[in-house]
Amino acid sequence: MMPLAVLRFDLDPSLTSPRGPALLLLIAFFVSFGFIRTSARLTRSPRVPWWPGSVTTGNGLHIHHLVWGIVLILACGFVAFATELEEPWGQITAVGFGIGAGFTLDEFALWLHLEDVYWAKEGRASLDAVVLATVFAIVVVLGVRPVGLGGAGSTLVAVGAVLMSFVLSGLTFLKGRYVLGFFALHLWPLGVWTVVRLAKPDSPWARRRYDRDKLDRARHRFRPDRPAARRRDKLLDLLGGAPTDHGA
Repeated sequence: MMPLAVLRFDLDPSLTSPRGPALLLLIAFFVSFGFIRTSARLTRSPRVPWWPGSVTTGNGLHIHHLVWGIVLILACGFVAFATELEEPWGQITAVGFGIGAGFTLDEFALWLHLEDVYWAKEGRASLDAVVLATVFAIVVVLGVRPVGLGGAGSTLVAVGAVLMSFVLSGLTFLKGRYVLGFFALHLWPLGVWTVVRLAKPDSPWARRRYDRDKLDRARHRFRPDRPAARRRDKLLDLLGGAPTDHGA
């Protein structure tokens, strides 16, 4: 039977450690996302008409801030791959990459829609992407190892634990439970729990495998008016601002 070991952390707070740049990247990501989302909310608010808005060219071309984010990500990524960075340039590049990621993921919904849905309900996808990126980055920074690797009795057991984690995480993603999917990589019992439960009705799993009755059950289970959904919406409103159809 595969042992259930505790999570193992391997965190070195030194910025010169292998995960030091990752920590700086995460901090820069938080700061840049917080800044640009706050700026967008101030631009939207009629109470601060003096706040500078988005960049628009003379011919009406609107330049979204994700453009600057993509440029930063490409530039920092190319520099990191093409050169042997020493201190402090490796850390500076990590900060630049984090800033670019914050700008870009703040408008993630615009990757998916051929229109500006930043303040529409579809714009919630940007906040979901930020949450997923944050969970992934924190896991990397903490150096969390999957359950089963710490104190594994043999290589075969360790390989089995990793394979089980990946399979369960993949199934969790297919069921539309993305945040839980990241945690399932490191806590396979959580993956088992998610896999045996209903998938979200708009997930690939539900669309391909559920009949009408089970799809109706999933829609009822994940209905938008349930208390958990309302609490989530309130939290996202606090984090990123309410969508237009929810009120400013």
